[in-house]
Amino acid sequence: MATSRALRYLESAKNLAGSAGGVAGVGLALTGAAGPYWPLVVAGLYGAGALIAPPERIAPPSVPDPAEQLGVVREDFGRLRAYLAEMELPPAAGGRLTGLLELYAALLHPGWAADVLAVEPESVHVLSRAVRTDLPECVDTYHRTRWWTRLSPGGESPERHLERQLSALYDEAERVTAGLHEVEARRQQTHTVYLEDRGRS
Repeated sequence: MATSRALRYLESAKNLAGSAGGVAGVGLALTGAAGPYWPLVVAGLYGAGALIAPPERIAPPSVPDPAEQLGVVREDFGRLRAYLAEMELPPAAGGRLTGLLELYAALLHPGWAADVLAVEPESVHVLSRAVRTDLPECVDTYHRTRWWTRLSPGGESPERHLERQLSALYDEAERVTAGLHEVEARRQQTHTVYLEDRGRS
């Protein structure tokens, strides 16, 4: 860590400017203009050069491209479907899961919906979180809780919790879909206004 910091400083504008000042100090020392205090002159000129050098520009953090991120989510969704195909679920939850997967598939399918989704980073994040974390966790927790319920029955059934969780995810996916529809409607309205304005001018 310290070594990399030292290497970064050696390549920095401050070190380069300071070195240029130090070389000028050595030149003064060789001509005799610095006198017996030439080491102080060299060090002073190095320090002055380093102080007046512009600060290093820190690159802003890179933000992932939503379109690329959507492609990764699409791949994760394929793996999720394969995982869920192996899971045994109660009929009510299975029906809700089928509807949810169909909705995700429609949003992620390459086409106009995915094109609109790709320019909405927040919607991509919601979908990504659901596919990568929320849905797998729902199913996995159901299977673990069902095992414990067999040992100590009582309380609300794991099946009921799973249905409620899937319903919440379905409602969230519908809100994403509605938001994308609004984006597309606004885009169409804007284009209509543009064409009408162009026709009047």
